[in-house]
Amino acid sequence: MLTFNCTKNVNGVIEKWDGCINKFINYGSHYEIKIESRSSIMVLFGKSSSIAFCSIPDFGAGCHLVDLKDKFWNTEKLVDVLGKVDGITVAQALYSLSDKIKF
Repeated sequence: MLTFNCTKNVNGVIEKWDGCINKFINYGSHYEIKIESRSSIMVLFGKSSSIAFCSIPDFGAGCHLVDLKDKFWNTEKLVDVLGKVDGITVAQALYSLSDKIKF
């Protein structure tokens, strides 16, 4: 289990919440994580020959990723497809894995 913290700043109002990755599976070609936070979110992510990707099947959403450490880019793309809170949560979860997996 891996815990992480999330922060959202809207017009100077800062909101914070915690998240937890309680499931992690390495399939060799891609990864699966289960995030528990304000929502319960299953995320599939990996790389193809030319792009990195993130899929959130339960939300009918997905997007391109860059390096897991690039919170700015990943947050922008994930917020576009998931909304502010869930996008920030998934981006922070991926960032928290960046030093723990080879991506």
